[in-house]
Amino acid sequence: MSPAFLVCLAILFGLSALGAPIALAMIVAAITYLGMIGQDLALVSEQILQGLFTSFILLAVPLFIIAANIMNAGTISDRLLNFCVAAVGRFRGGLGHVNVVASLIFSGMSGSAIADAAGIGKIIIQMMTKDGRYPLGFAAAITAASATIGPVIPPSIPMVMYALVSDTSVGYLFLGGITPGLLMGLVLMFMVARISKKRNFVLEAPTPLSELPRITINAFPALMMPVILLFGIYGGATTPTEAAAVAATYAFLLAAIFYRAISLRGTYEIFSNSARSSAAVGLVIGGALIFNYIVAGENIPNSMAAVLAEMEMSRTAFFLMVNLLLLLLGCILDATTILLVIVPLFLPACGELGIDLVHFGVVVVVNTMVGLITPPYGILLFVINATTGAPMKEMITEVLPFLFVLILALLAITLIPEIVLWLPRVFGYKG
Repeated sequence: MSPAFLVCLAILFGLSALGAPIALAMIVAAITYLGMIGQDLALVSEQILQGLFTSFILLAVPLFIIAANIMNAGTISDRLLNFCVAAVGRFRGGLGHVNVVASLIFSGMSGSAIADAAGIGKIIIQMMTKDGRYPLGFAAAITAASATIGPVIPPSIPMVMYALVSDTSVGYLFLGGITPGLLMGLVLMFMVARISKKRNFVLEAPTPLSELPRITINAFPALMMPVILLFGIYGGATTPTEAAAVAATYAFLLAAIFYRAISLRGTYEIFSNSARSSAAVGLVIGGALIFNYIVAGENIPNSMAAVLAEMEMSRTAFFLMVNLLLLLLGCILDATTILLVIVPLFLPACGELGIDLVHFGVVVVVNTMVGLITPPYGILLFVINATTGAPMKEMITEVLPFLFVLILALLAITLIPEIVLWLPRVFGYKG
């Protein structure tokens, strides 16, 4: 590493530690590096624009954000929640199970853990804490833990970003995330059942069986959104980016015309909020593009691959090392930064070790999602604290059992590649 690059890293982590936006930290660090080595500073703009204009897949990100914001508006969330309550609310700790199942369903619509936690999560927390049925800390903890499923089951904004840096098929990444996402849901429901029995949480009044058909029909159009999305991609009708456009259009038609859940003013707020969120993500991507150019210029990925080859590290040891590193980084960095800046460093080593990039990508995404609830940073904990007022200390205590079972699920996904690769191979993946 050159002295200029060490200074670049010091500025990046120093500004991040001081609370500066990560996009600003990356751009300032990159400009400092280019100034120290005497390169034209216009290279920053050139690299950002070239990366954005040549990456068609990036258009999927704002479209999925719009779809998520529309689905979180109006009565769509309520209809889906009623369906979840009817399906699993009758068991002990029923609303905890509803929380997990709702995240599994909404994950097929938003692709964003923060969107799930701030939108549907806030509604479920209010349901769980009404009349003191569940402690606020427990409700907030299971909401944060279940929101991590969102970006694992397709659509997934983090998987789109991983595809950008790894040149891997988004379609196969989406398929690879389905089984791990279901596994995460199962282990969370197991822990909810265990805690509910131990703490004797209340039994909810079961929904009469005669009501199930009406509730299901009421939620059916919203439940069809993930089906339409996946059929478009895997049926060959659309690319992932076009599927994101279809998802956003379907969500808007559903909310505005079929359910009549949003007004003109509501539509304006949805699009303005989506624009702000997309701009924030775009800044991070732009900063990552120029930073990755610098990393490539320093030849760091190939140097790391060569070092690992000399160490004769096995695939399992490499995976465990990456998992440990990403879990630690997840405590202080957000998922976007890890995917766009840190993960590209490991891709040449994956090639040297013969690691499948779809498997690696899903493991990385699951890892970064677990990092969202890992203390002390745990951005999902901060989001729920800001939206519900749940005490941070109580949330951290309550989230630890869920964090434990999610790490066990991550270990299984890492060590058993077929959990990820079985479904893509059914659809023709040759990896």
